[in-house]
Amino acid sequence: MFDLDKWQEIITTIEKNKLRTFLTGFSVAWGIFMLIILLGSGRGLQNGIEAQFASSANNALWIWSGQTSMAYKGMQPGRPIRLNNEDYELLKKIYPDVEYLSGRYSIWSNQTLSYKNQYGTFDIHTVHPDYDEIELIDMKKGRFVNETDIKEFNKYVVISTEVEKALFKDGTEPVGTYIKVADIPFKIIGVFSDLDGRNNNSRAVYLPISTAQKVFGGTNRINTLVLTAGDASVEETKLMEQEIRTYLARKHKFDPEDDRAIFMWNATEEFERFQNLMGGIRIFIWIIGIMTIIAGIVGVSNIMMIVVKERTKEIGIRKAMGAKPWSIISLIMQESILITGIAGYVGLLLGVFLLETVSAQVQSEFFRNPEADFTLAVAATVILIIAGAFAGFIPARKAASIKPVEALMDE
Repeated sequence: MFDLDKWQEIITTIEKNKLRTFLTGFSVAWGIFMLIILLGSGRGLQNGIEAQFASSANNALWIWSGQTSMAYKGMQPGRPIRLNNEDYELLKKIYPDVEYLSGRYSIWSNQTLSYKNQYGTFDIHTVHPDYDEIELIDMKKGRFVNETDIKEFNKYVVISTEVEKALFKDGTEPVGTYIKVADIPFKIIGVFSDLDGRNNNSRAVYLPISTAQKVFGGTNRINTLVLTAGDASVEETKLMEQEIRTYLARKHKFDPEDDRAIFMWNATEEFERFQNLMGGIRIFIWIIGIMTIIAGIVGVSNIMMIVVKERTKEIGIRKAMGAKPWSIISLIMQESILITGIAGYVGLLLGVFLLETVSAQVQSEFFRNPEADFTLAVAATVILIIAGAFAGFIPARKAASIKPVEALMDE
């Protein structure tokens, strides 16, 4: 039952001991505040790194042509290695059950796109049909490049929503419309979204690689090869790296140990490193968070012991007047719960406010949308309140159990 007199007494006691109340509340508020900041910062870092992997399949194996750095069978170092369509077919032969496979040939000279009197410079990538699954391209209209386009050398183009905004300001529906790519007409067959800019292709267009090789004089050249390894483990993808390097070394005549002849990037391995890194960061945050909470509990405990010590004579007087032990204990515990509850809530609000401010103002490549687990923060606040109440309960129970005469004589 709600006891107004008891709460008035608690408020009066708090007002008389402002410094003690502040110290008690500050230790709780600071603990919760730091926990929120740590959890939110960890989440922001995780979101940022995850965004990097969200730009493409995290089980992809990328291969770029390079330049030899070692002599091999009488040939001097410094010889460029040029990947081509035969290498694409070689990978299809080696891995017939590969999940996705694509080559990419980029046009670097004239990158101008135009529609009527609208012009813009954009990245022109030419690819195989599987590339949309590798780069996780989100089609909004129409379709992506398919096998028929490759076989028939179709002059088709897939544009991004950014390109659509730049060239079709008059509101014309882009799909089915012709635009000029490097002064050559191409028919738009699809429009894709860049998934909030995560894969840095918002200013890109895609053409069938066979068409581009024929139209732009690329013969059979390929700049990049990429395949996905399905559910393969890191060890299995490393074996794939060795196999691919061996096959390409044999075909292009370079030393298989020459890691500059071709460059390879194993997304599966990097993703595992990221997972291990985030696991270590989470453990570190939990250790710091738990230590911070323990520090808050210790602070509450120490201050509540002082509270009970200061009120020992008061307790003696109450007992002499017939007060029951539990009424004395509950009075002290209610004071502790009130202080820690309000202070914990303040710390929670300040932490969330700071995270929201940082989230609105700071968005970098590796730090995005810091946020804390609200349920966890509330649970930590409740734990602190319970710990504070328990810290006051033990000395209060001891003081309430002594005889009134002994309590009145206590110094």
